[in-house]
Amino acid sequence: MSRTAPVTPYPVPHDRTARRLEWPFLPPHLRAYIERKCGSPVVTATSQTSGFTPGFASVLVCEDGSRHFVKAASVKAQRMFADSYREEARKLAALPTGVPAPRLLWHLDDDWVVLGIEHVAARTPHRPWRAGDLDALLDSLEVVADVLTPAPAGLALDTAEADFAPLLDGWESIHRTRTDLDPTHLAEAEALARRYAEVVGGDTLVHTDVRSDNVLIDADGRALLCDWNWPVRGAAWFDSLAALIAPRGEGIDVDAVIAERRLLRDLDAETLDINLALYVGYFLSQCELPVPPTSPHIRDHQRWQGEVCWDWLAERRGWA
Repeated sequence: MSRTAPVTPYPVPHDRTARRLEWPFLPPHLRAYIERKCGSPVVTATSQTSGFTPGFASVLVCEDGSRHFVKAASVKAQRMFADSYREEARKLAALPTGVPAPRLLWHLDDDWVVLGIEHVAARTPHRPWRAGDLDALLDSLEVVADVLTPAPAGLALDTAEADFAPLLDGWESIHRTRTDLDPTHLAEAEALARRYAEVVGGDTLVHTDVRSDNVLIDADGRALLCDWNWPVRGAAWFDSLAALIAPRGEGIDVDAVIAERRLLRDLDAETLDINLALYVGYFLSQCELPVPPTSPHIRDHQRWQGEVCWDWLAERRGWA
């Protein structure tokens, strides 16, 4: 796997992006409930500081030596994140055993939504991305596509065509604010993005949020996918293409990777360009929104992703 010059350094501390609730600040009754589910009193709690959400997410070590990964959000104070965890519990419960993902062990849905998830001795991928970690991720995404086609019965999933429609909403603001970009090229990119429904459809359960903080590499070098909050029913190759954005930005020759990967190598050039344009429209508009106080790095992350996608699309289209 060859490397190219990075587009620009990744601008955020990828392992310190989240401001999360800590164990001592959970309500006493909730801590007691979690300890009962764990089967032993908690002696240490290590907050997971990657990601971009403020919900509680910690590895708990108990008196008996057992380890547990627990996520929690208040229905009253963090409704959006509680809804997200509720959806994650529903999706995790429906995943077949062959999917490379930590398993849901138990969950609570009351005034707090709490998920007890299998603890895995693992690390996040190295950043900048390395060839071995990317290979492991793409291997696992091929397994996901095989196991989850067709999507599991009983899950009411939105189609990719319907779910991705709001990703087009930001083009007006991009034309207004990105005066540094050639307006003819912007118009061509928007026209490509608006064709997304021609290519994203399918019958695979697609994760839709594959990035380094949602991936674990276990002791055997296998990649596990986390945070199954908002999957859709769509094209089997979609996650594999999305997984290449950050590696491309950090200097991996992803065109060579595409040529070797069975989910990507037979895609026609226009399909790839349509999806890159879709990403451009989403990231370059989202990054201009106000910075949420609970996620101070998310806009910088989105801006970088958008610039990487624009650079990639411009190279593919032959724009100067």
